Amino acid sequence: MAYDRSFQDQDDELGTSPYHRQRNICAFCVENVKQIDYKQYDTLRRYLTEHGRIKPRRQTGTCARHQRSLATAVKRARHLALLPFVVD
Repeated sequence: MAYDRSFQDQDDELGTSPYHRQRNICAFCVENVKQIDYKQYDTLRRYLTEHGRIKPRRQTGTCARHQRSLATAVKRARHLALLPFVVD
């Protein structure tokens, strides 16, 4: 007896499958941000882990362009002591 895939195909089309989740949308693209400012450390802090490391794109949902500028802004803020290099 063959396996009936009609039920599984309906789940995938409706987006209710537990294996497919909705992609995150870049918050910087939604706000139409051209350049991320390193002086806004409260915004940058959301993209850091509790250990002070930069979160990856798959967790934050930022696009590649904004992830690169976010990393540069975090590094500049760290250099000017606005953000810590390591959190104790």
